[in-house]
Amino acid sequence: MENLKKKTIFTIFFIISLFALFFATFFNVQIYHREYVEILNNLTRMRNLTVEKNEHYDRDIKPIDDEELRNSKVMDYEIYTFILNKNNEIVEEISHSDINISNELITQAKTIIKKNNQNKIKIGFLYLENYAYNLENNNSLTIINTTDTKNMLLSNLFMSFLLVGIGEIIIYFISKKITEWITKPVEMSFNREKEFVANASHELKTPLAVMMASIDCLEVSKKNEKWINNLKCEADRMSNLITRLLDLSKTEYLKSENFSENDLSKIVLKRALIFESLAFEKNINIITNIKDKINFVCHKESIDELVSILIDNALSHGKENSEIKVNLTSNKLEIKMEIINEGEPILESEYEKIFERFYRSDKSHNRKSERYGLGLSIAKNIVLAHKGNIRAYSKDGYTTFEVKFKKNEH
Repeated sequence: MENLKKKTIFTIFFIISLFALFFATFFNVQIYHREYVEILNNLTRMRNLTVEKNEHYDRDIKPIDDEELRNSKVMDYEIYTFILNKNNEIVEEISHSDINISNELITQAKTIIKKNNQNKIKIGFLYLENYAYNLENNNSLTIINTTDTKNMLLSNLFMSFLLVGIGEIIIYFISKKITEWITKPVEMSFNREKEFVANASHELKTPLAVMMASIDCLEVSKKNEKWINNLKCEADRMSNLITRLLDLSKTEYLKSENFSENDLSKIVLKRALIFESLAFEKNINIITNIKDKINFVCHKESIDELVSILIDNALSHGKENSEIKVNLTSNKLEIKMEIINEGEPILESEYEKIFERFYRSDKSHNRKSERYGLGLSIAKNIVLAHKGNIRAYSKDGYTTFEVKFKKNEH
């Protein structure tokens, strides 16, 4: 249920965030495009005006003497025109705003003329550049100071994405509320199902115990021995199934307030030693590689159950005359446990399915196996209750069940 909520929150959050990011990007692109076009138009207009006036004068004798060009003003931009002679030398400087031409700008103009030997318009990336220019060799150089434009664009970019960032927090809480509303019927249904399994199992346990006691009291004769043995066998199977269902129900209600700090190394080692006798019967050797004194805040009985399920599963599917490796390691961030056995591999398509309730890879559902497809589901519930994750995979003839817990999670 928690996974469903997380996925729903993430999906809603991602979709709304994507729209917010799209509109913020669209807004900034539109402003950038507007400024770029405006600068390009001003460069082109001033270039055309300058070239037209320049054609009527011998620039080697005297500079342009035209009041229209000199008095041409441009709102909102600092635009400067440098008249060039045939040797690409500056012969006149004209400011089209109320700001005088600085020595720094004259130096910038000379640098542009020196570096370029052909007609060129350069606006550049407006978020970084301070100047845009239009160079007409042997004629003129028009420069626009884009510092104010750059600052305005950066300010808009910062403000828009700041608003998106603030919006992300709001979007998260909206996503959370929407998720609660969407998943409430599912959660109610899920809780009813869990309660039903728990209640039904408890209710079945008593009459089943009476039946088993009654079967034991029946007089066994050659005539009815077969039938009584069948009844006992099926009653035992039913009792085991109910026990597993109750175990499953318990793991679904594990609460962190019932956790305490335990030596995980001792728990895992003890479980491994207990299974050594069963492993000996199949000529399987259990090899442990357990780091000492790994403390973990957990529900001790559930972790016992988890390790037992995984080792028992490895024994059941491991081939004879092989090894089972039980590894427990840790680093600063997490604790990792691995149970590795050699045997029939798990199909890749079943990596997730094997943790589902009542799922068995044995499609024949062999009754002699005394398995109900609940063990790994119980194991997964235990891991999730401890905020960890579990996965299974097969490679090169070996199957690995890997469990990871975050340190100091509780």
